[in-house]
Amino acid sequence: YITMKSSQFSFQWLLLMVIFVSTSFHANGLKLRPRLGRIRRSRILEQKDSNHGFETFFYNQTIDHFSYGPESYQTFPQRYVINSKFWGGGNSPILAFLGAEAPIDDNIQPSGFTYENAHQFKALIVILEHRYYGKSVPFGSRKAALKNARHRGYFNSAQALADYASILLHIKDKYNATHAPVIAIGASYGGELATWFRLKYPHVVIGSLASSAPILYYGDITPWTTYHSVVSKDFRDTSEECFQTIKKSWSEIDNIASKPDGLAILSKKFKTCTPLKNTTELKDGLDTVYSEAAQYDSPSNIPVKRICNAIENAPNCGDDILCKIAAGVVEAYLLEYDGNNSRCYINEDRTGDESDEGWEWQSCSEMVVPMGKDKNSMYQPEPWNLTKYIKDCKEQYGVSPRPSWVLTYYGGHDIKLILRRSTSNIIFSNGMRDPFSRGGVLENISDSIIALSTKHGSHCLDLDEAKKSDPDWLVQQRKTEVKIMQGWITQYYDDFKAINK
Repeated sequence: YITMKSSQFSFQWLLLMVIFVSTSFHANGLKLRPRLGRIRRSRILEQKDSNHGFETFFYNQTIDHFSYGPESYQTFPQRYVINSKFWGGGNSPILAFLGAEAPIDDNIQPSGFTYENAHQFKALIVILEHRYYGKSVPFGSRKAALKNARHRGYFNSAQALADYASILLHIKDKYNATHAPVIAIGASYGGELATWFRLKYPHVVIGSLASSAPILYYGDITPWTTYHSVVSKDFRDTSEECFQTIKKSWSEIDNIASKPDGLAILSKKFKTCTPLKNTTELKDGLDTVYSEAAQYDSPSNIPVKRICNAIENAPNCGDDILCKIAAGVVEAYLLEYDGNNSRCYINEDRTGDESDEGWEWQSCSEMVVPMGKDKNSMYQPEPWNLTKYIKDCKEQYGVSPRPSWVLTYYGGHDIKLILRRSTSNIIFSNGMRDPFSRGGVLENISDSIIALSTKHGSHCLDLDEAKKSDPDWLVQQRKTEVKIMQGWITQYYDDFKAINK
């Protein structure tokens, strides 16, 4: 899920941010679920040299929690970081931020929802790195682990949750905080993990804040047209002219590409990093630009509006549709690279990016999210094709995806009935400009399973660091989340006292 675009990204955000919200299109033909964003490169460089009071530890983690063969007892060092600046000691609360599809290095900074509210709870902050990312890689190296078919099998969400449970219990024992209430916090895929952690390990966490967690984006629960329909709506609500220009651009790309030197013309017009081999490469790059803008359309950065303004006011373009689209691409990259114009666009070389590679495997095993485009969107129609998806993944990895496993293992159908009867203490927060929001929980399920949705919010915006420019509705959303979490903690202590009289 994972990890974007605001000039100031929170350390919780980062998890999610560590991913280019690109729709992960690969040369082998795979079209995977959009990941959750990535940290702007200037931001990464800016934070490398300071730990801001976070201490790094490694836990000797079991490779396989669910079987008892000789190999399953092997271990690997799993990284986690702790900040005790605000901790009250003893059985004061623990706020555990669950790592997703990215390293945790750039999550370590004094900003973001968890850090900024830890003092109210007198909480110990813990950030946990997901197995197979960052420095938490078994079997020697990430490359070796992903290349080995048997070793890849240990790379899944169930193992990750068991990892987190093991580490948190270890921390509670290490800090003599056996009865400290733990609240899990996660963003996007990490938000899904936070939800599932509460379901599977209620003895470890008393509640979860799941930001932009699309737990209902599996199987047939959410229509496969939804993601790109919301992207289209975001653009259309911003500007009908912009929407129509984008919609017309696809056929114009095909028209130019049909000429003898068409791909060369397109490569020059869009200033691609390498000469285009086909139109799919260009169209996928444009899809990434639009998806990222919509997903992270925060009120501080307004990327959709800025891209549309660039398209509508492109100088010296006249009636040239693709000239206008190229101007929108330049504006998107200016946003992405903190105002520094990139030398090239669209098909950057991301070979070796661990978030890309890791998420490709996760999407081709259990995290199968149906996504496609219909004629009502601003895209060319491209229906979801599960048969082709399975075929492409099988060619890449030698095994077929399990499209139904997430729903079998964690649930999803009849979510109101099931969660009402089986759990408590979950906040599902969503911003409705986020295309992933429609796969989230958008209505209260019980008095303690709460949906907080904001009309103008974007992907995981509530976990971003607070700014003076934040609108009132965002400030109030965060206050509500803190109030609910404080209620969980108070109730936990009351229950603990009642039971231990």
